[in-house]
Amino acid sequence: MENKHITIFHGPQHPGITGNMSVELDLIGETIQKATTHVGYLHRGFEKLIERRTVIQAFTIVCRICVPEPDPNEANFAMAVEELAGIEVSKRAQYIRVMVLELSRLAAQFLWMAGQSGSIGLYAVGQWAIADRDLILDLFEELTGARVYHMYIYPGGVRRDLPEGFLEKVSKLLVYMKKRLKDYDDIFINNASFKNRAIGVGVVNKEEAIRNSYVGQALRGCGIEADVRKDAPYLVYNELDFEVPIQEAGDVYARALVRRAEMDQALHILEQVVAKMPEGKVMTKLPSHRKFKLPKDDTWVKVESARGEFAYYMAGDGSENIRRMQVRGPSLVHAFTLLEKLLVGAELSDVALIMNSLGICPPEIER
Repeated sequence: MENKHITIFHGPQHPGITGNMSVELDLIGETIQKATTHVGYLHRGFEKLIERRTVIQAFTIVCRICVPEPDPNEANFAMAVEELAGIEVSKRAQYIRVMVLELSRLAAQFLWMAGQSGSIGLYAVGQWAIADRDLILDLFEELTGARVYHMYIYPGGVRRDLPEGFLEKVSKLLVYMKKRLKDYDDIFINNASFKNRAIGVGVVNKEEAIRNSYVGQALRGCGIEADVRKDAPYLVYNELDFEVPIQEAGDVYARALVRRAEMDQALHILEQVVAKMPEGKVMTKLPSHRKFKLPKDDTWVKVESARGEFAYYMAGDGSENIRRMQVRGPSLVHAFTLLEKLLVGAELSDVALIMNSLGICPPEIER
């Protein structure tokens, strides 16, 4: 009997991460002939919401743009406001920001590991990863008062100084993580089932990656050494020693190896931050929020999130409102141009595997 042509929808099935978008799949048998990404299930409109609020009011919105990794949004927003308003941030606040961003990177990679392992049925890894991510969220809760939406990296610095003994707790966590990550190598990264499912699947080549402006692991997984922290250093990353991991194969497994190596580099950065943390104030005094106005100017700032280059365009008009706001995250091009291409010819069972390897966060698309 000939295989029948059918059309099905993959998602939406979950309010977070890749689950709140839908991919329309045209199949013959279980082989994908065409993939079409559908969004519109969130109805967020972050950019316009921000443009209709004062600078300080808008600050509370940005962390929602990517729930699994809110802190790069806070950093971009703060850096853009600071550049427009000519605000200088203390060295201690910069080091604390790097600490928060690298802890956030680790937490985001653990969440990726949980989703990526779950996409092929290795559910024990997901249980481990969520539990270990919670150890990082415990630190965020102590530092910021919140586990997910921290609202801590604020224009002018950070909202409050480190609690007493906090650096010692970070150091203790780093010792645990360095040992713990070796267990993930055994149960997940070097797992024969994962290798068989991931090697040779979802291959991205260098020319395509450059032409279509892919970022993060999609770039580094095919041999392109690109990282904003190295290429356009911000905060105090130019004072820290770390490497940019790359792989050449360009497939799902290569992107997983890059992410795993990036977790080691994050630990290395955090060790240096703890050792070098300077004394000093953590917040520059700002005008009252009712008098805080941005000049008639614009700026473009970017950071390296756990999923790749993440940028903000911001323009002021001399009032207390932001005249124009635009977010450029990895998700738009990865969820459309890249995902739709990679799924053609793939098997139905590989959809979640490929999607999770790309670092897609749909709220970035519905911004």
